[in-house]
Amino acid sequence: MSDLQSLSELYQNKLFRIPDYQRGYAWKQDQLVDFWDDILNLQEDRYHYTGLLSLKAVAKSESRTWSNDKWLLDSGYKAYHVVDGQQRLTTFSILVNEIVSFVESLDCNEGKSDEKIVLCYQTLKAIRAKYISQKRPPQNLITTYLFGYEVDNPSADYLTYKIFDEPLRGTVNETYYTQNLKYAKEFFLDCFGKLYTAEGINGVEDVFRRITLQLMFNIHEIEDDYDVFVAFETMNNRGKKLTNLELLKNRLIYLTTLYDTGKLDPMDKAELRKQINDAWKEVYYQLGRNQNSPLSDDEFLRAHWIMYFQYSRKKGDDYIKFLLNKFSAKNIFDKQIIAIEEAVSDTIDTEIEEDDDVPQPSESETDTVITISKLEPGEIAAYVNSLKSVAKYWFFTFFPELSDLTHEEKVNRQGDRDLSGLSKLCC
Repeated sequence: MSDLQSLSELYQNKLFRIPDYQRGYAWKQDQLVDFWDDILNLQEDRYHYTGLLSLKAVAKSESRTWSNDKWLLDSGYKAYHVVDGQQRLTTFSILVNEIVSFVESLDCNEGKSDEKIVLCYQTLKAIRAKYISQKRPPQNLITTYLFGYEVDNPSADYLTYKIFDEPLRGTVNETYYTQNLKYAKEFFLDCFGKLYTAEGINGVEDVFRRITLQLMFNIHEIEDDYDVFVAFETMNNRGKKLTNLELLKNRLIYLTTLYDTGKLDPMDKAELRKQINDAWKEVYYQLGRNQNSPLSDDEFLRAHWIMYFQYSRKKGDDYIKFLLNKFSAKNIFDKQIIAIEEAVSDTIDTEIEEDDDVPQPSESETDTVITISKLEPGEIAAYVNSLKSVAKYWFFTFFPELSDLTHEEKVNRQGDRDLSGLSKLCC
């Protein structure tokens, strides 16, 4: 199914979730500036094509674990995974939230409830309920966000507590991706401040109308029998390409779905998938730990590859070719031809002599093709857990002053940021 819809039409009885195989929020200043300029330059009587939004309906059996969302799903809402277009949808969600927050903060609205503040003939309460979140009546203790990450994504809590300003209930870790979320929030807050100074509330209302009514998505719903992991990898070759670390995570999660139950039962599949997600949480936490100087994820992946596989060649992108070849579907479904010997009868007829004219069995009659998995689930687990354990040492090679090393060791590590430094720290 494919058609054009505005944001107002899109947010009709839907919950949007970024699945675990997706990357985090990757837009930076350049993309945000272009996006804001597009909004300001959009003429009142024109629509603007915003791009493709690929969605996949989430099965009810899968969404049953979404405890705080279940009440809204039971009320007729339908859950979707965002396969392609999450950068734009995340940006829209942050932008609408900042409009609501900015209008709330105006001096003329001080002391007023959301039910009394109006923007474009809608109360802020109604805007929030349509585009941001809803509270479960009658006690309003549970808040369900219409857009968000699955709970095991490190950006999930950050989006809820730091971007949507839900009252904080615990520690929120920051990563490379959460820094981008934070920047987008600050960027739009600054934009609205300047816009209000120049044009007053009319300027803010114009932006709200444009983003909700005039920016059009091409909506495509992916069918159930379509391989969503392959779709994600293919679609994200457009636009801002996936980093190799992002690509590898998607590939590994995909592989966990391919093993048959004889090799990996449902509980083990879920555990292996959890270990992959936990490893990437730790990696991105360590890479983004120093907000003023985030580390390159591809450099980390390459250094770990050299150390883990004892690979010494340092040429181009050989490392990602090696990894994607090793962690591939063909290594799970590798077919081999095995010769099967037929049972020989115990009774030997000595009167029958060999005859060259007697038909001999063909290869297809004597051989059989069986599937042999060359990539064991334990190999995937060992690799991702190594990534997880090494990540903090990679961080310490760049910032030894924050490690548990002695003063002398810290001094010796200053400036030592090559692979040998990482290997020594790990050992």
